[in-house]
Amino acid sequence: MEKIVKQGLLYDFYGELLTEHQKAVYEANVFNDMSLSEIAEEYGISRQGVHDLIKRCDGILQGYEDKLHLMERFTLTGNKVKEIKKLAENAGEDALKNISEIADELLEEL
Repeated sequence: MEKIVKQGLLYDFYGELLTEHQKAVYEANVFNDMSLSEIAEEYGISRQGVHDLIKRCDGILQGYEDKLHLMERFTLTGNKVKEIKKLAENAGEDALKNISEIADELLEEL
């Protein structure tokens, strides 16, 4: 999984467990694509401090995933729903069409 996508997903699942300062710096880097220098200037900390904080946040978020596996379960559920949808579309029966529609709804909710 691409690093930025993985960071975004981990943040979506566990970001609320970070402090406000950690969230602000992490969001500035990952979501707003700000450089370490830009973030350092905005928050009054060193460039190295920003780097260390982002690395620490990555470790914290990954640690939660290693313990709770929420992102992994989410991905597996999404893959299973996609598989159900594919099977239903290939079968072509009315009942299976309904399964496909339900799978679409589940995918939208994920």
